Amino acid sequence: MLNENKTGPALLGEKFPEMHAQTTMGPINLPIDSEGKWMVLFSHPADFTPVCTTEFVAFARRYKDFANINTMLVGLSVDQVFSHIKWVEWIKTTLHVDILFPIIADDLGHASQRLGLIHPGKGNNPVRAVFIVDPHGIIRLIMYYPQEIGRQTDEILRALKALQAADKHKVALPENWPANELIGAKAINLPPKDIDTANSRLAQNEGFDWWFTTKEIE
Repeated sequence: MLNENKTGPALLGEKFPEMHAQTTMGPINLPIDSEGKWMVLFSHPADFTPVCTTEFVAFARRYKDFANINTMLVGLSVDQVFSHIKWVEWIKTTLHVDILFPIIADDLGHASQRLGLIHPGKGNNPVRAVFIVDPHGIIRLIMYYPQEIGRQTDEILRALKALQAADKHKVALPENWPANELIGAKAINLPPKDIDTANSRLAQNEGFDWWFTTKEIE
């Protein structure tokens, strides 16, 4: 069941749409069940497909990394729950990897349609998408991938850590933080809001110009 008060796909900065669904670990009620935590919800085109299998193994092997930064993982596809269960069983038996996060069985496609995951040129299977949702249920990042290209799980983890650091320190973060080619692990100060602050910015901070100053963060 989804919130029908809004039309169109979910967007950055919006509340994650209400969703009541069956998963491999029982019913889930989002975003209520993720309240107080970060959530990474990721869709996959289909169970028992090679690219999706490699992705699930990567997420599973980094499960503790996500859990250690207060983040829950949730998978989703239009397969029925018995297919998810059998696929999880196959991954454990054949690849010796435990899938410790729930997978939503969106067999009617309602959630996928609401989240904008069904590409008209790709049949009824959802595209590969990632939604990072903050502890208040707000969508903070969306990534889309075509069906033929697998995701880079470490980049999702990096982006999540960057969002958490940006919120904590009230800063912006550079390309590939914390390993940026120009400023390394430093953060970027938010833009000044008046002329006096702009004129004093370089005197009080390191940087290249008043609009590009940096600071150390934990």
